[in-house]
Amino acid sequence: MAVLSSLFSGISGLNAFGQGLSVVSNNIANMNTVGFKDSSVSFADMISETVGTANGGQVGRGVFVDSIRTEFSQGSFQTSGNVLDLALEGEGFFVVKNPAGSELYSRAGRFSLDKNGFVKNPSGLRLQGEQFTSAGIATGQIGDINLGATNIPAVSTTTVDIIANLDSRATTPAAFNVATPVKTSNFSTSISLFDSLGTGHQVSVYFRKAAAGSWEYNAVVDAANAAPIAPATAGVETIMASGTLSFGTDGTLQAESAVTFPLGGFDFAGGANQNQTITFDFGTNVTTENGTGLDGVTQFGSPSAVLNQTQDGSPSGDLQNISVNQDGIITGIFTNGRSRTMARLQVARFNNEQGLSKIGGNLFTTSAESGEAIAGNANESGRGRVLSNSLELSNVDLAEQFVKMIEFQRGFQANSRVITTTDDILQELVNLRR
Repeated sequence: MAVLSSLFSGISGLNAFGQGLSVVSNNIANMNTVGFKDSSVSFADMISETVGTANGGQVGRGVFVDSIRTEFSQGSFQTSGNVLDLALEGEGFFVVKNPAGSELYSRAGRFSLDKNGFVKNPSGLRLQGEQFTSAGIATGQIGDINLGATNIPAVSTTTVDIIANLDSRATTPAAFNVATPVKTSNFSTSISLFDSLGTGHQVSVYFRKAAAGSWEYNAVVDAANAAPIAPATAGVETIMASGTLSFGTDGTLQAESAVTFPLGGFDFAGGANQNQTITFDFGTNVTTENGTGLDGVTQFGSPSAVLNQTQDGSPSGDLQNISVNQDGIITGIFTNGRSRTMARLQVARFNNEQGLSKIGGNLFTTSAESGEAIAGNANESGRGRVLSNSLELSNVDLAEQFVKMIEFQRGFQANSRVITTTDDILQELVNLRR
C-alpha cells in the first residue's frame, strides 16, 4: 500500500538524518581535540518497489546511511613549549603500545616522559621507535622509546688544534727551561685537556723562537696537574710534549716535526690512564700536507696572538635537554656540551587508512579493511615529517559543520512532516469505515 510506503520512507529518513546529526555533533564536540579527524556521512536510497507493468516505474522505500567516512585531511598546527609535543605534517600515524603489547595508532602527538624515562601519551601508552646505544649507534630494534640515560661518558683528549700567529720580529731567548718558562719563551697559551676520567687539566704551550723561520713548542703540565714522577710523592712542572715548526719567508707554515713525548705521553694526576697520547695540529703545512700554510699557525710581522684553539675531549655529562628533528630523530644534549642520538620514532602508514577503526582516546586500530601497518622512518617513503614543539589541531571546520547540521535538521523536520501527513491519511482511511 503506497501510503504505508511513505510512512516507512519517513521513518528511514528520521533514522538517517538522526545518525547524520550524531556525526555532526561528535565533530563539533571534538573541535578542540588534538589530532582529531572529523567524519562525514553519505546516504543511499533503499530498495524500490515496481509500480505498474508498462514502464516498470519504481517507488523508493527510503534512505539509509551508506557509510561514515573519517576525513584524514591535515589539521592546522599550534606551537607548544614542550619539545615532546609532536605533530605529523603529511601522511602517517604515531605508533604507541598498550600494556598488553598491542600496537595502536594516533595523530595526537602530546607526549611526555614518565618516571622511568619512557616517552608516553596522556593515557600512558608508550611511543614506539628505534633505540640507539650509549655511543649513538642504531640497534635496529623497535620498541618502547626510553630517554632515561642520564649521562654520557667522559672523552679523553686526543687532538689539540691551534690557530695563531707567531711574531716574526721576536728575538731568540735562552734555551727553554721548565723552571723559568716565561723568560725562556716568546709566547704561550693555555688550554684545558681531559684525561680518561674526564678530569680537566690545565696545560700551557710555550713557543720559543729558535732561529729565523724556526720555532719550538713545549707543552707543560704544572705541578698540581702532573702525576708524581718517582721517587717524588707529588707532581712537578713537567714537559709532556714538544716539537718544532718551520715557516717560509712569506709567513706560511712549511713543516712540522713529529710530536715527541719525553715521558711517553701525558701523565695527569688523579688516577687516570697514563701515557695519554695527544696530537697537536697547527694547520696544514706546505711541504708534507700540500696545504696553504695559512689555516693554522703563521709567522707574520705582527704581535703573537691565538685566534682559536680547540680540543676534542670532554668530561662526563648529564642529560640536560632533548631535541627532535623532522626525521623523528631524538637527540640528547648533555651538560658537557656534547650530544648524541638517543632514539628515532616510528611512523606508520596504511594502504587504506579509511579502514582503520576508531577506539577512542584519539586512537585507531587496524582492521581487515585497513591492512597491516607499514611502519618506518618519518620523512621517508611517503610518510610525513615530524614537527617538534607543535601539536596538530582538529581538522573540524565549524562553519561546514553548522551547514550540515542545518541540512540534517531540515531533513529531519521534513521527514517528520511526512510521517504526520501519512498518519493523517491513515486516520482518514480509518474514518471511512464509520
